[in-house]
Amino acid sequence: MQAAPEQDRKDLKQWLGSARIYLHPRALTLLFLGFSAGLPLMLVFSTLSYWLREAGIDRGTITYFSWVALAYAFKWAWSPIIDRTPIPLLSRWLGRRRSWMLTAQLAIVASLIGMAGSDPTQNLELMAFFALAVAFSSATQDISIDAYRIESAEMRLQAAMAATYMLGYRLAMIIATTGALLIAAWYDPANDSYHRESWEIAYLVMAALMLVGIATTLIVPEPAPNGAAAEREQAQIEAFMEQRQHLPHALAKTLGWLYIAVWSPFADFVQRYGRPALLILALVGSYRIADVVMGIIANVFYVDMGFTKVEVAEITKLFGTLMTILGSLCGGLLVYRFGVMRMLFTGALLAAVTNLLFSALALTGHSVPFLIVTVSLDNFSAGIATAAFIAYLSSLTSISYTATQYALFSSVMLLLPKFLAGFSGDAVDLVGYPLFFAGTALLGAPVLLLVWLAARHTAVVSNGSNTTEDGADMETAQAR
Repeated sequence: MQAAPEQDRKDLKQWLGSARIYLHPRALTLLFLGFSAGLPLMLVFSTLSYWLREAGIDRGTITYFSWVALAYAFKWAWSPIIDRTPIPLLSRWLGRRRSWMLTAQLAIVASLIGMAGSDPTQNLELMAFFALAVAFSSATQDISIDAYRIESAEMRLQAAMAATYMLGYRLAMIIATTGALLIAAWYDPANDSYHRESWEIAYLVMAALMLVGIATTLIVPEPAPNGAAAEREQAQIEAFMEQRQHLPHALAKTLGWLYIAVWSPFADFVQRYGRPALLILALVGSYRIADVVMGIIANVFYVDMGFTKVEVAEITKLFGTLMTILGSLCGGLLVYRFGVMRMLFTGALLAAVTNLLFSALALTGHSVPFLIVTVSLDNFSAGIATAAFIAYLSSLTSISYTATQYALFSSVMLLLPKFLAGFSGDAVDLVGYPLFFAGTALLGAPVLLLVWLAARHTAVVSNGSNTTEDGADMETAQAR
C-alpha cells in the first residue's frame, strides 16, 4: 500500500524535473525573441485598421492596406539570402544569425516610429510605405529567428524552445492589440472624435518595446555553424558545377546555389507526393481563407457598430486571444485523440460556420453580450483549426528541408486569402455586413471538399512507395 504513494512522489519529481527545461537559457531566449517576432504583425494588421477607420478612411482603402502583410507570404523569396549571406562588418561582430536579427529589429523600430509620425488623413501613402517597411522587416526577422532556433540547440530542446517562442509571440500580440488600443484610449481626450496624437503615442510605445528583442539579440550567443551541413552543401554545388563546365564559373556556382536552396525543396515535395501535391497545395493555400478574409474587416466592423476602443481591446483582443490559446490547447489534444485529418475537417467547418455569428451581430447592432459570445466561439474555433493545420503542415515537410518547406507552406497559406482580403471593404460597401460575413462562411465550403480529397490521396501516398522515413506518413504524423 505504501509503494503507490512513493511511486507517485517519484513521478511528480520526474515531471517537475522535466518542467525545468523551460528555464533553460535557450528556452528563455526564444521567449523574448518570440515577443519581438509577435509585436509587429498586429501593428500593420488589425490595430492599424482600427486606427485608419477612426481617422475616417473608407473601408475599401483600409482593406487594401492588408496587402502589406503579403510580405509574410513572400518571405521564402529572400530567405536563401538571409540564410547564407553575411552582413559586412556586422556579421563579424555578432555572427550571421544575430546580425540579421539585429538589422531587422532596428528596421522595425525605425518603421514603427515612421508610422507613429504619419497622419493618415494627410498623407496616406507615407503611412502605407512605413507599414510595408514594418511588414518586410518583420518577415526578415522571422526568417532569421527560425534559423537561429533550429541551429542553437539540440533536438531535445526544440519542443521547449518552440513552446516558449509561441508564448512570447502570443503575449506580444495581446500587447500590440489590447495594449495599443488601451494606450490610444487613455491618451485620447475625447472618445467621440479622432485624435492622431493618441495613436502616435501608442505606436511609439510599441517601437520602444522592440528593445526587448534588440537586447536579447545583443546578449545571447551566436549558434555554432554546422560544418558538416556546409560541407555537404558545398559538395552538392560542386557536383552541380561539374555537370555544367561549359558555363562561366561564377554563373555555374550561382545556379548551383539556387538549385540547392530553392529548387531542391520543391522537387523533394513533388517527388514524395506526385500528382496529389497540387491538391495538397490547393488545400494549404485556401484552408484559412474564411478566417483571413473576414478578419481584415473585423476591426472596421467594430468601429461601425459603435464599440469603443476599450470594449474592442478587452473583448476582441485580450479575451479573444485567450480563447484562441484555449482552443489551440484543446485542438492539440483532439488531434492526438482523433487524428490530423478529422480535426482539420472539423476546424475548417467551425471556422466557416462561426462567421455566421458576425452576420447575426451585424443585424443585432451594438451588443456587448452578443460580441462576447461571438468572439468566444470564433476564436476558440480558430484555435482548433490552427492547431490541426500546423500539425498537417508539419506532416508534409521532409526532415532534409524542414525549415525551407515549412516556410514555403506558410507562405502559400497566406497568399490567396490575403489577396482576396484586400477587396473585402469594397464587398461590404456593395452588399453590407450581414451578406458579406455569410459569404465568407460560404468560402469555407470548398475547403471541406479539399480536406476530404487530401485525406484520401494522402492515405494512398503514405501506404505507397513514396513513404519516407522522415514523417511523410500521415499515421506517423497523427501519432506525433
